[in-house]
Amino acid sequence: MMAERIQPAVRLAAPEPREPGSESAAPSRRIAADDPRITAAAAGDREAASALLGELLPRTRNVVRFLLRGDTEVDDFAQNALIEVLRSLGGFRGESTFTTWADRITVRTVLRQLGRRQREREQRLHAEPELRSLHGTTEAGEDYAARRRLARVMDTLPDAQRQALVLHHVVGMSVPELASELGVSFDTAKSRLRLGMERLRKHYLREG
Repeated sequence: MMAERIQPAVRLAAPEPREPGSESAAPSRRIAADDPRITAAAAGDREAASALLGELLPRTRNVVRFLLRGDTEVDDFAQNALIEVLRSLGGFRGESTFTTWADRITVRTVLRQLGRRQREREQRLHAEPELRSLHGTTEAGEDYAARRRLARVMDTLPDAQRQALVLHHVVGMSVPELASELGVSFDTAKSRLRLGMERLRKHYLREG
């Protein structure tokens, strides 16, 4: 019931439309675990929820962008992630900053959506083999800043490596934590991180 009352605040917090990945390169202030807006939002205060979401939104969009391949769905995935953050407010225990907690919910929400989409795609392809011949295309966007360039380099990585890099270097999960989050062994998680970093380094070396 609480999520139903404050869910509209997601839209109240959304900025004017702009190119995904074009947020300021400056890091946003982390929201402390004892921020009074958290308790207020959990109790159904729309103004507090809107303020929290407005502060979280740029970082959430960047985390989502690094996990996705392309810009077109960043806003939809970020919106869903923020809705899930609101729905989960009652479970926040203050064991980390609110920002870190929200990051992890964002990653889980995105991975869950991607997994569901992959299962649906496999079901469609199994039912309709002719769809195997279709290929999607993406339109290259302009290169605005280092973060945007990195997002495009991340697009070249296999999903497993990209997800591991985001969990470790953006969200701040340890290797054991990301292994648990992705449902793989410690050695597999470590290997994905190593291979992903090697590919990033090779790209930047080629680019000079």
